Amino acid sequence: MKPKVIVNVAMSADGKIALPDRSEVKISGEEDFKRVHELRNDVDAILVGIGTVLADDPKLTVKDRFVEDPKHPLKIVLDSKGRTPKDAKLFREGDFLIATTKKIDQDGWIKCGDGKKVDLSKLMKILEKKGIESVLVEGGGEVIYSFLKERLVDEYYVFVGSMVIGGRNSPTPADGVGAQDIDDIISLKLFDHQTLDDGMLLKYRVEYHD
Repeated sequence: MKPKVIVNVAMSADGKIALPDRSEVKISGEEDFKRVHELRNDVDAILVGIGTVLADDPKLTVKDRFVEDPKHPLKIVLDSKGRTPKDAKLFREGDFLIATTKKIDQDGWIKCGDGKKVDLSKLMKILEKKGIESVLVEGGGEVIYSFLKERLVDEYYVFVGSMVIGGRNSPTPADGVGAQDIDDIISLKLFDHQTLDDGMLLKYRVEYHD
Protein backbone atom coordinates (compact mmCIF):
# COMPACT_ATOMS: atom_id res chain seq x y z
CA MET A 1 0.00 0.00 0.00
CA LYS A 2 1.22 3.52 -0.83
CA PRO A 3 2.55 5.39 2.18
CA LYS A 4 0.11 7.84 3.71
CA VAL A 5 1.21 11.35 2.71
CA ILE A 6 0.54 14.31 5.00
CA VAL A 7 1.42 17.85 3.96
CA ASN A 8 2.12 20.22 6.84
CA VAL A 9 2.81 23.91 6.35
CA ALA A 10 2.59 27.23 8.18
CA MET A 11 1.48 30.32 6.32
CA SER A 12 0.57 33.94 7.03
CA ALA A 13 -3.02 35.12 6.99
CA ASP A 14 -2.51 36.20 3.38
CA GLY A 15 -1.20 32.80 2.31
CA LYS A 16 2.58 33.35 2.25
CA ILE A 17 5.26 31.08 3.73
CA ALA A 18 8.39 33.24 3.42
CA LEU A 19 9.75 36.59 2.26
CA PRO A 20 10.13 37.28 -1.49
CA ASP A 21 13.80 36.20 -1.34
CA ARG A 22 12.60 32.96 0.32
CA SER A 23 14.08 33.96 3.68
CA GLU A 24 12.42 32.08 6.53
CA VAL A 25 9.76 33.81 8.64
CA LYS A 26 8.77 32.56 12.09
CA ILE A 27 5.04 32.06 11.63
CA SER A 28 4.35 29.43 14.31
CA GLY A 29 4.65 29.79 18.07
CA GLU A 30 5.58 27.25 20.74
CA GLU A 31 2.26 25.41 20.69
CA ASP A 32 2.43 24.78 16.97
CA PHE A 33 6.14 23.91 17.11
CA LYS A 34 5.26 21.24 19.69
CA ARG A 35 2.49 19.91 17.45
CA VAL A 36 4.85 19.70 14.46
CA HIS A 37 7.52 17.81 16.39
CA GLU A 38 4.94 15.40 17.79
CA LEU A 39 3.70 14.88 14.22
CA ARG A 40 7.26 14.29 13.01
CA ASN A 41 7.69 11.72 15.77
CA ASP A 42 4.58 9.86 14.62
CA VAL A 43 5.56 9.43 10.95
CA ASP A 44 8.11 7.17 9.31
CA ALA A 45 9.69 9.83 7.06
CA ILE A 46 9.97 13.60 6.60
CA LEU A 47 10.35 14.93 3.05
CA VAL A 48 11.50 18.30 1.70
CA GLY A 49 12.81 19.65 -1.59
CA ILE A 50 16.34 20.81 -2.30
CA GLY A 51 15.15 24.43 -2.24
CA THR A 52 14.24 24.09 1.43
CA VAL A 53 17.62 22.49 2.19
CA LEU A 54 19.56 25.26 0.44
CA ALA A 55 17.47 28.07 1.94
CA ASP A 56 17.03 26.87 5.53
CA ASP A 57 19.53 23.99 6.07
CA PRO A 58 17.05 22.13 8.32
CA LYS A 59 18.01 19.26 10.60
CA LEU A 60 14.64 17.52 10.02
CA THR A 61 14.80 15.90 13.45
CA VAL A 62 12.47 15.73 16.45
CA LYS A 63 13.50 18.02 19.31
CA ASP A 64 13.61 16.35 22.71
CA ARG A 65 12.29 19.51 24.37
CA PHE A 66 8.98 18.80 22.64
CA VAL A 67 9.00 14.97 22.61
CA GLU A 68 10.49 12.76 25.29
CA ASP A 69 12.89 10.12 23.92
CA PRO A 70 12.13 11.02 20.29
CA LYS A 71 12.58 8.74 17.34
CA HIS A 72 14.05 10.38 14.29
CA PRO A 73 12.18 9.55 11.07
CA LEU A 74 13.93 8.90 7.77
CA LYS A 75 14.87 12.23 6.15
CA ILE A 76 14.11 12.44 2.42
CA VAL A 77 15.25 15.18 0.04
CA LEU A 78 14.07 15.61 -3.54
CA ASP A 79 17.26 16.71 -5.28
CA SER A 80 17.12 16.03 -9.01
CA LYS A 81 20.53 17.61 -9.74
CA GLY A 82 22.45 16.34 -6.71
CA ARG A 83 22.99 19.75 -5.10
CA THR A 84 22.64 18.78 -1.42
CA PRO A 85 25.74 20.16 0.38
CA LYS A 86 27.97 17.54 1.98
CA ASP A 87 27.89 19.50 5.24
CA ALA A 88 24.07 19.87 5.35
CA LYS A 89 22.69 19.55 8.88
CA LEU A 90 20.35 16.75 7.86
CA PHE A 91 23.36 14.42 7.59
CA ARG A 92 24.36 14.88 11.22
CA GLU A 93 21.83 12.59 12.87
CA GLY A 94 19.61 9.72 11.75
CA ASP A 95 19.02 8.04 8.41
CA PHE A 96 18.55 9.91 5.15
CA LEU A 97 17.56 9.29 1.54
CA ILE A 98 18.38 11.67 -1.29
CA ALA A 99 16.20 11.06 -4.35
CA THR A 100 17.78 12.30 -7.56
CA THR A 101 17.67 11.76 -11.31
CA LYS A 102 21.44 11.32 -11.54
CA LYS A 103 23.50 8.21 -10.80
CA ILE A 104 25.42 9.09 -7.63
CA ASP A 105 27.43 6.28 -6.11
CA GLN A 106 27.01 7.20 -2.44
CA ASP A 107 25.17 5.55 0.42
CA GLY A 108 21.72 7.05 0.90
CA TRP A 109 21.43 8.39 -2.66
CA ILE A 110 18.98 6.78 -5.10
CA LYS A 111 18.27 7.43 -8.76
CA CYS A 112 14.54 7.92 -9.11
CA GLY A 113 13.49 8.80 -12.65
CA ASP A 114 15.22 9.99 -15.81
CA GLY A 115 13.59 13.36 -16.39
CA LYS A 116 14.20 16.81 -14.97
CA LYS A 117 12.32 16.01 -11.75
CA VAL A 118 12.23 13.07 -9.36
CA ASP A 119 9.51 10.56 -10.27
CA LEU A 120 7.26 10.79 -7.22
CA SER A 121 5.19 7.69 -8.01
CA LYS A 122 8.38 5.65 -8.34
CA LEU A 123 9.66 7.11 -5.08
CA MET A 124 6.46 6.08 -3.30
CA LYS A 125 6.94 2.52 -4.54
CA ILE A 126 10.54 2.51 -3.29
CA LEU A 127 9.41 3.78 0.12
CA GLU A 128 6.65 1.18 0.25
CA LYS A 129 9.23 -1.57 -0.30
CA LYS A 130 11.32 -0.09 2.52
CA GLY A 131 8.37 -0.44 4.88
CA ILE A 132 7.63 3.31 5.05
CA GLU A 133 3.95 3.71 5.90
CA SER A 134 3.70 7.47 6.41
CA VAL A 135 5.48 10.49 4.93
CA LEU A 136 5.30 14.07 6.17
CA VAL A 137 5.89 16.58 3.36
CA GLU A 138 7.07 19.92 4.73
CA GLY A 139 7.92 21.90 1.59
CA GLY A 140 8.64 23.88 -0.27
CA GLY A 141 5.75 25.06 -2.37
CA GLU A 142 6.92 23.45 -5.62
CA VAL A 143 7.24 20.07 -3.90
CA ILE A 144 3.85 20.34 -2.19
CA TYR A 145 2.07 21.21 -5.42
CA SER A 146 3.84 18.38 -7.25
CA PHE A 147 2.53 15.88 -4.67
CA LEU A 148 -0.97 17.32 -4.96
CA LYS A 149 -0.87 17.32 -8.77
CA GLU A 150 0.24 13.67 -8.77
CA ARG A 151 -2.71 12.86 -6.46
CA LEU A 152 -0.43 11.50 -3.76
CA VAL A 153 -1.51 13.64 -0.78
CA ASP A 154 -3.98 12.17 1.70
CA GLU A 155 -4.18 14.95 4.30
CA TYR A 156 -3.25 18.65 4.22
CA TYR A 157 -2.54 20.55 7.45
CA VAL A 158 -2.03 24.30 7.46
CA PHE A 159 -1.32 26.57 10.42
CA VAL A 160 -2.46 30.12 9.69
CA GLY A 161 -0.42 32.66 11.64
CA SER A 162 -1.64 36.12 12.59
CA MET A 163 0.50 38.20 10.25
CA VAL A 164 0.53 39.56 6.72
CA ILE A 165 3.67 39.15 4.60
CA GLY A 166 2.38 40.34 1.24
CA GLY A 167 4.28 40.59 -2.03
CA ARG A 168 3.41 39.11 -5.40
CA ASN A 169 6.70 37.19 -5.39
CA SER A 170 6.45 35.79 -1.86
CA PRO A 171 6.17 31.97 -1.97
CA THR A 172 2.93 30.21 -1.08
CA PRO A 173 2.26 26.70 0.30
CA ALA A 174 1.54 25.37 -3.20
CA ASP A 175 3.69 27.03 -5.86
CA GLY A 176 4.49 25.71 -9.32
CA VAL A 177 2.22 25.90 -12.32
CA GLY A 178 -0.99 25.69 -10.30
CA ALA A 179 -4.50 25.19 -11.64
CA GLN A 180 -4.85 26.30 -15.26
CA ASP A 181 -8.60 25.83 -15.36
CA ILE A 182 -11.40 24.98 -12.95
CA ASP A 183 -10.94 21.23 -13.49
CA ASP A 184 -7.41 21.45 -12.09
CA ILE A 185 -8.54 22.80 -8.73
CA ILE A 186 -7.95 20.33 -5.89
CA SER A 187 -10.82 19.93 -3.43
CA LEU A 188 -10.28 19.72 0.33
CA LYS A 189 -12.63 18.50 3.09
CA LEU A 190 -12.12 20.16 6.47
CA PHE A 191 -12.20 17.57 9.25
CA ASP A 192 -10.57 19.33 12.21
CA HIS A 193 -9.49 22.75 13.43
CA GLN A 194 -8.06 24.24 16.60
CA THR A 195 -6.62 27.46 17.94
CA LEU A 196 -2.88 27.34 18.62
CA ASP A 197 -0.75 30.24 19.81
CA ASP A 198 -2.23 33.30 18.07
CA GLY A 199 -3.32 31.38 15.00
CA MET A 200 -5.50 28.59 13.67
CA LEU A 201 -4.65 25.03 12.60
CA LEU A 202 -6.82 23.65 9.80
CA LYS A 203 -6.79 19.96 8.87
CA TYR A 204 -8.16 18.76 5.54
CA ARG A 205 -8.56 15.50 3.70
CA VAL A 206 -7.77 15.77 0.00
CA GLU A 207 -10.57 14.79 -2.37
CA TYR A 208 -9.57 13.82 -5.91
CA HIS A 209 -12.22 13.59 -8.60
CA ASP A 210 -11.97 11.66 -11.87
